[in-house]
Amino acid sequence: MIKTAQCLKDRSEGGAGAGGSCDDGGVRHRSQRHQELKSHLASELRAPVEVLQVSLDSRVVEERQSLMELGVRPHGSIRMEMSSTDPTTHPLRPLRPPEHDNMPDVITVRVPAGDGESGEVVVRSSAPPPEGLCGAATPAGRGRALTHARPGPDPAQRRPDRGSHLETKTVEQKSQAQQCPVNVSTQMTGIGCYVSCINDNLVAPGNYITADECHDRRLRAVICLQSYARRCLARQEVERLRRKAALCLLLEQEAQLIATIGRHRIAVHNNNYDKTIRKFLDKCGAPHQWRAADGRLIEMDTQHTIRARELRDLYAGVNELTAAEEQRLHVLMTLKHTVKEHECQLTRDIVDLIDREVDLMTRGVKAVRLEGLRRRICTLFLQYIKTPAFNPEVAKLLKVPQNPSKLRSDMFLCRSCHRYLRSSDFSSAASARLSTRCLDCAGLDNIARSRDEFSCYKNILKRLRADEQQLNEDAKIPFLLQVEDVRYLVRVVWASHSALNASTDLYNLVFVRWERKRDWSPWNCILLSKEETSAHMEVQDVHKAYEATFVRRIEHKHMLARRHFSQIPVMAECLDSQPTAALGNQLVSKPVTMTAKHAADTTPASAR
Repeated sequence: MIKTAQCLKDRSEGGAGAGGSCDDGGVRHRSQRHQELKSHLASELRAPVEVLQVSLDSRVVEERQSLMELGVRPHGSIRMEMSSTDPTTHPLRPLRPPEHDNMPDVITVRVPAGDGESGEVVVRSSAPPPEGLCGAATPAGRGRALTHARPGPDPAQRRPDRGSHLETKTVEQKSQAQQCPVNVSTQMTGIGCYVSCINDNLVAPGNYITADECHDRRLRAVICLQSYARRCLARQEVERLRRKAALCLLLEQEAQLIATIGRHRIAVHNNNYDKTIRKFLDKCGAPHQWRAADGRLIEMDTQHTIRARELRDLYAGVNELTAAEEQRLHVLMTLKHTVKEHECQLTRDIVDLIDREVDLMTRGVKAVRLEGLRRRICTLFLQYIKTPAFNPEVAKLLKVPQNPSKLRSDMFLCRSCHRYLRSSDFSSAASARLSTRCLDCAGLDNIARSRDEFSCYKNILKRLRADEQQLNEDAKIPFLLQVEDVRYLVRVVWASHSALNASTDLYNLVFVRWERKRDWSPWNCILLSKEETSAHMEVQDVHKAYEATFVRRIEHKHMLARRHFSQIPVMAECLDSQPTAALGNQLVSKPVTMTAKHAADTTPASAR
């Protein structure tokens, strides 16, 4: 709580005093509300209005009361107490101590008049305006403001040991003349003075350039620069348009080529479809063949093969769309009597279509109009031929076997087209794992995307097989590898470069044996260029010919290859007796040197 040390007096500017003047201002200030007084004090103390509480004689003053109701008289004073409801957050501090405010706010001055009389004038005094600041901050919990700057210089502080006596305020006057050593100088030759003109230069005035000429020259330079710049921009625009036109033409040609390729594919597909059907029917009607003990080829026909040949010949006659009308009727009647041997929905549909074609032919309908009907008859009759109940010989050629147990063990799901297909429709590698995509999906993927070029890996595998066939006729590991396995060895294990000179030309890299006396295997190989193979094959002991660091690096690659191909059952059988763990230990272990004494001691023990 803070008690006001000074009296609240009347102030004409702020209206915070409790008194009034001799004019109507006193009535106005006495009629002010208590709320207005609190607002003025809050602005002076820099505190919120809500936390200020004013009391008179230990009684809280209500906000709606005016100063007149509190007993304030003109030119009078009143003592009130002001406190803060939240002293922790908003403490109240006086702006200045009461002892520094000794001058009254209202004084009476006697002013003499011109006629010898004098009059009294009431003068109101106000505090000097605060010094302007360029910004300030008031930290919470501190009673002082931190200013950033002030408009004027800081007041100089007096030093107690200087500036207090007269000697410091006076100085002795001193006069000193300054004169050059040469009083007179000249630049012309005269009597008694010679000036040399050997180093003088003759300066001739040039052509005077006016401001208009300078402006015209700059204007011509600007026009020249703009012309060249616009020419460059125009050339770039023309090149862009030509390039765009060329790209449009190229796009149109590409579209035409794609359409042509599509038409060729459709034609080839239709041709291949007919060839596939004929080949399929020939296999169904082929007799059983085997070789006798004397080497002669023996053929045997059964009733099923004879039936298959009859159906094949009948299908060839039905598929002949350009036959004469009488020959066509004869083929249709033969087909009708053949399919009537079995009663089912398929045979009934074929008979209905045959009757319809015969009826249309008797009505004189052209053969072009009957082409769709004849195609439908061929399709249904082919379905009839592929049914094992009507053609038993076809059961062994169907992709979907009739035995459910064989169907369950030989069907796999294609992750791309989501079809269940047989294992023959998937590609396999030496790992004996089928691909997740069928051959058709792989072909479509190669057409739609940029295909991987495996010709370099095929050449590496082909040369490896040829070299190993010359060195060892019984070599089988190179013939177990596929192109994908060679690609894994080259790209993953050997990082697609030569082990010696780091050559990255895949068409110049070959696989050779690491140790010449052992058969080639993924764990006994090295990838070198063709020029390096001859020098490497002459090495008798690789541990003596190469550095230990290089040998350890090659053995580490052999360990990676052994670890990968050991997961393949076929390749695991070809692993040598040395286990992988032992090889890994050899890579990080150090050889133990035995002295001659230990060697001599161990020899008899081993003999015993």
